Amino acid sequence: MFRGTTILSVRSGRHVVVAGDGQVSMGNTVMKGSARKVRRLADGRVLVGFAGSTADAMTLYEKLEGRLRDANRNLLRAAVELAKEWRTDKMLRRLEALLIAADDEHTLLISGTGDVIQADDGIAAIGSGGSFALAAARALHRHGDLGPRDTCEVALRIAAEICVFTNDSLTIEELNAPGGGGEHA
Repeated sequence: MFRGTTILSVRSGRHVVVAGDGQVSMGNTVMKGSARKVRRLADGRVLVGFAGSTADAMTLYEKLEGRLRDANRNLLRAAVELAKEWRTDKMLRRLEALLIAADDEHTLLISGTGDVIQADDGIAAIGSGGSFALAAARALHRHGDLGPRDTCEVALRIAAEICVFTNDSLTIEELNAPGGGGEHA
């Protein structure tokens, strides 16, 4: 099984950032250090990061993209439909991945057990280093004055110092950032 992912999302109003590390591991071996686990969907209006099997995540990206088209880019409706299909479809049930998806209104954690969870504080994390990144991001958010992008970057770097399945080769995507925003690797 491929392991080694940390995905983190931090939101402040309509400004949202989804970031991930680049490490892919098989057992205790690093297979790749620069994987891109964060993507833009729906003509760049939705950010998605995955943790879990890469092939499974690609399938889920395609499914979510289709659901977003069907739901006229309504992320919440698309996520609920994807979660229902993922939970009930015989083949999809076998997929081993988690997703974080965000648009300018919602940040959602989506799982194959039918979960569509929106964090109360606008901060969500998944993957092997997710708990470390989540704790760091919450502390930075509550006791610092960093924006969402900087909070994601610092928190992921902290997670990389702690979790052996997380590295500091980061992909950072943001929506509605002051001054334009965009991609950073």
